[in-house]
Amino acid sequence: MNAANFMTFLRILLIPFFIAVYYADFTGHYLVSSLIFIIACVTDWLDGYLARKLDQCTPFGAFLDPVADKILITVALVMLAANYASPWFVIPAAIMVAREILVSALREWMAEQNKRNVVAVGWLGKVKTTVQMIAIIVLLASDPQGSVWFWGLGFVLIYLAAILTLWSMVLYIRSAWSVLGAEIK
Repeated sequence: MNAANFMTFLRILLIPFFIAVYYADFTGHYLVSSLIFIIACVTDWLDGYLARKLDQCTPFGAFLDPVADKILITVALVMLAANYASPWFVIPAAIMVAREILVSALREWMAEQNKRNVVAVGWLGKVKTTVQMIAIIVLLASDPQGSVWFWGLGFVLIYLAAILTLWSMVLYIRSAWSVLGAEIK
């Protein structure tokens, strides 16, 4: 267990805590849950930094990091869909979860074709993840029955994240199309 992989495991271990706090009944529980989520998001940046800085890049870390990200984001989106029970929230959340499943499957399939580098994480995927995390932070910190301007900002950000999600999905599919197209024929 190196420092980078520890950060990734910590991100996964924080998930039950932010869930428990989010559903707890004390003043400020939404804000505290959001702070725990922020710490989890920081571990996402920190694990990559440590892996590169300390030369601790491992195949296991390369596998676990995106899995931890997907678990963190998906759990948060499902929780928020329960509190913001509206198609206006569920639609962008469903787009994001569906894209994660599709791109993960695409990456796995491309790896089996020895073409993993064709669908490597690009700059748009990183931007998409950052916007998703910021949107989720805002929505976790917001009381769904509270101030419209605050959770409204979260909705604007979640729609921006959904647009980036679709855009990045299209880019990944286009990158893989030469291999996919040959299989479809």
